[in-house]
Parts: sequence; structure tokens; C-alpha cells
Amino acid sequence: APTASPIMNENLILLIHCPDREGLVAAVTNLIQRTGGNVVDLDQHVDTERKVFFMRVEWTPPSGSNASQSFQVEFERNIAGPFEMQWRLERRAQQSRMAIFVSRYSHCLYDILSRWQSGEWEVEIPLIVSNHSDLGSVAERFGIRFVHIPVTRETKDDAEHRQLDLLAEEDIDLVVLARYMQILSPAFVVRFPDRLINIHHSFLPAFAGAQPYHAAYSRGVKVIGATSHYVTADLDAGPIIAQDVVSVSHKDSVTDMVRKGRDLEKIVLARAVYLHLKHEILVYDNRTVVFD
Repeated sequence: APTASPIMNENLILLIHCPDREGLVAAVTNLIQRTGGNVVDLDQHVDTERKVFFMRVEWTPPSGSNASQSFQVEFERNIAGPFEMQWRLERRAQQSRMAIFVSRYSHCLYDILSRWQSGEWEVEIPLIVSNHSDLGSVAERFGIRFVHIPVTRETKDDAEHRQLDLLAEEDIDLVVLARYMQILSPAFVVRFPDRLINIHHSFLPAFAGAQPYHAAYSRGVKVIGATSHYVTADLDAGPIIAQDVVSVSHKDSVTDMVRKGRDLEKIVLARAVYLHLKHEILVYDNRTVVFD
């Protein structure tokens, strides 16, 4: 059975982007101070080419008050509007409800579930969906609901309707494709903007396709990689969250490269999911700003 998650505090997290101008940081932090908050983390970035300002700020609000609602009202009226901000406010104590989509590969699934079961991640995982029945025993072992929905060219639309119904039923707000070997339709993707994370078994865009390690082997590459990104309607071209590479040499067989690649896929996907769960990602113009 899963262990208890770490005790989560009541901190608030504000993520914003807007046209860059003077006084942005002061305006936000002064409001936090005026409403009794104590800033515990602040990170900012200015895209000098696009003249866009990005910021993530986390603070502890005063106890025993409806701090979130009162802050939002004043922030929208006096700061977000005048500064033309795009923004969202997150509560640290609000755990995400995550669904995992898988096919037959189990390595990413096991890695995610072990992090969840050990309490490393502050997340709920009520649902695993698969187009094959192979990994049902894994879900059973971890005590998670497993739903097998076969997908064929003829049944794809119906399958996606069933999947979306399940996600709504379980109140899912994040979907992780842990080597789910199906292409999701634009109609599905649009329901989870910046809340649908995929792992790609290459350092995009090189060596895409069904056998990337065979293609990389035949070219004699010296590094192989993995890429985790948000899914958009443009296949494998969504905003990249995390990437990494590992060295290979002429001594490595295709089997060696697959093993190294799968290790890397687990790490990169876990890194991307963790950043999302910590509310450390802002998406802008099909790119990500990752605060760390």
C-alpha cells in the first residue's frame, strides 16, 4: 500500500508572464506583504528578444484567513489588469490527480509508481489506462484502478470518448503518457492544455519513429537522448520540459542502447512530472520557462 504523502503546507504559488516593464516585482511583492504574506521563494526571467517578463513567487499567507480569494481579487484589479498579465494561482496543499496511460512497456510506469508509493511525489494516482491488458497486474500490485481500452483505427474515436469519460469520472487534472504507443487526437489534446506530458525516446527531433535506437546504431551516434514535453495537436512538437543524453560508443549493441535509453526515459519523464507537480513551469509561445 502507498505510504502517506509528506505533510503539505498552505503556501500559495503565483506564476505570471506579461510585457516587460519597470516595477513588476515590487508591485507583486508589495501586495503579498500588504495582505500579510511572507515570500519564501521568488524566481524571475526576462526574455530580452520578445520583451516578456516571467515570474514564479511562492509565499506563506497569514493563517486563519481566506488569503487566496482576497489576494486574487486585489491582484486582478490593481496589478494583473494594468500590467496585462497572464497568471495563475496555485495552492501548494492541493494535490494533483494524475492518470497514467501505458501500452506494453513497463519501465516508466514502475518508476512513477515507486516514486508515488514512497511518498516522494505529492500526487494522487487513481487511474491507469492502457490499450493492452499486459500491465494490469502492475496496477493491481499497487492498488490502482486499471482500465483496458483497446484502440484500433476503427474504434479510436469511441476509445477516446471512453478515456475522456474516465478522466472526468476520476476528476483527473494531469495525464502522463508513460510510453503510451498511440497518437492522441487534437480533440483529446485540447481538453488538457499543458496538462498532458509525454516521454519521447529520442533527443527530439532526431531519430523519431518506431525504432530510434536501431537508426541511431546504424549512424554510429555517440550520444542518445530522451525528451519529455507537453503534448499539442502538432505531433511531438509541443513545449519541451526536460531533456537529457547519455554517452554511447562503438562497443554498445542495440540492446545496450535500448537499456541505456530506457533508463534515461525514466529519469527525464520523472523530472518533467516533478516540475509540473511543483508548479515550476510556464508555457509561452510553444516554449517552457522552467523555474528551479
